[in-house]
Amino acid sequence: MRPTDNKTRENIILAKQRNEKRETIAFWLNVSVSTVDKVWRRFIDTGSYAATPYTGRKSNIDALTDENIRAAINETPDITLEELIGKLSLPLTVSGLCRKLDRMGFSFKKRQLIRQSKTAPTSKRNANNS
Repeated sequence: MRPTDNKTRENIILAKQRNEKRETIAFWLNVSVSTVDKVWRRFIDTGSYAATPYTGRKSNIDALTDENIRAAINETPDITLEELIGKLSLPLTVSGLCRKLDRMGFSFKKRQLIRQSKTAPTSKRNANNS
């Protein structure tokens, strides 16, 4: 859902200041009664009817823990995510730690370096068709 636009919010405040009923305001502005209540409560509490900015969830990890993660990775570059969580007792899941390390600029080794065989074995199906 989209947030209520500022013009509608302003009209809610003006109507409430004229002591109109919240049900009437909701009907004429085509919003829910709870929207009228929320906008009015925000105006009473803060003096502003602007929407609350969404900033996302706060991180569980502080700057000191970030440094501990960096130190552990520099000390043992081939440490797994599970081992890192266990070693530092991090309040994260494996996928959460993966996203955190990505934001910190770490990259992951995708696959082992394996020398390709010059004579790769073929399947029986391919051998019969030759």
